[in-house]
Amino acid sequence: MIETQAIKESIDDFLARQTADVERVIRKAAAEEITPRFRQLADDDVTQKSAPHDLVTVADRRAEEFLTRELPALLPGSVVVGEEAVHADPDSYGAIAGTAPVWIVDPVDGTRQYVHGDPGFCTLVALALDGVVLASWTYAPALDECAVAVRGKGATLNGEPLRAGTPEPDRPLTVATSHPDFTTDEQKRSLLGLVADGFAPRPCGSAGLEYLAVARGALDAVAFTWELAWDHAAGLLLVEEAGGAHATRDGVPFSITGGNALPFTAARDEATARRVADVLAHAI
Repeated sequence: MIETQAIKESIDDFLARQTADVERVIRKAAAEEITPRFRQLADDDVTQKSAPHDLVTVADRRAEEFLTRELPALLPGSVVVGEEAVHADPDSYGAIAGTAPVWIVDPVDGTRQYVHGDPGFCTLVALALDGVVLASWTYAPALDECAVAVRGKGATLNGEPLRAGTPEPDRPLTVATSHPDFTTDEQKRSLLGLVADGFAPRPCGSAGLEYLAVARGALDAVAFTWELAWDHAAGLLLVEEAGGAHATRDGVPFSITGGNALPFTAARDEATARRVADVLAHAI
């Protein structure tokens, strides 16, 4: 316990001084490995992983390699859990629940959009300890937007305070959802509960940018059916620090270490999160 407290104090000191350094590393990774390849990919630069919609590019791999080298150099003793490294070595995912500070990295969130020349992609980085996300960075290079959140310190977008606000009363809630084709039958029934009066669901794009939309009040909620930490860690803290909330189908907050009752939601405020979670729970 004493050792864990010392590590937490060290991270707090790091975040008080070096959040801008982390942002610079992320921006440099994008500038060197992601942006130059945007709309310039050759056919052999793109491969399929486990499913037709699950793509990976040379930009994903090179950017993750860059971040895996540079982020631990900023915070000695930290480790990296990246989407592409876990694809190669699934056991490495367990570091998220380990005792070392962990950088959770999605080098290109929204690879499908990136491949198709759509600017709706981003780089996601979160710093966590003992399963708790302490800081996050969401950088959309093609949109020139960078959102930063530090637990207990708020959230900013391009340096300006970010607030989710509250949905307007008597207006259907806009909810970005997992695509039904990529869910279990039970999860599909749960999501179909949102096809009802009072809700306006639509398929999601880049998860990171959907979370940013919630945090800035442009989207009321998300409802997702998968729990891979690199897609959610950064955005969930961003929403929290912008005044929002998140909840799984059983009504408790989402955990990045797994074991969540799915689907789950993140929303502009706690009342909206409870409302969406209740629909997800009772539509099965």
